[in-house]
Amino acid sequence: MTGPRSPTFDCAYPVPFHLERDAGPRRYLLSNRSSEVLEGVALSLLGAGVMPATAPSTLRPGESLEVVIAAHDLARSSVLIVRWFRRSGEEYLWRVSF
Repeated sequence: MTGPRSPTFDCAYPVPFHLERDAGPRRYLLSNRSSEVLEGVALSLLGAGVMPATAPSTLRPGESLEVVIAAHDLARSSVLIVRWFRRSGEEYLWRVSF
């Protein structure tokens, strides 16, 4: 049994990103489509694909990160994990399938 929700608990938070898959061979653009600054944006790749390491970034509204991923049959072999923090310090993860 669970207890009542905290009065400060927010409802669903929409993912603030858009992943453009047509940026070129093995090239993707991760764009901040929200109206807030996203901090500590970090990317991890799970599976058989290869992606260059990058330092965590700050993405202002409308800014994008280029993501380069090489893999044989990317849709079946790899998953991209996007991690970021809101200004409140809350951490979020978004799992992206290809």
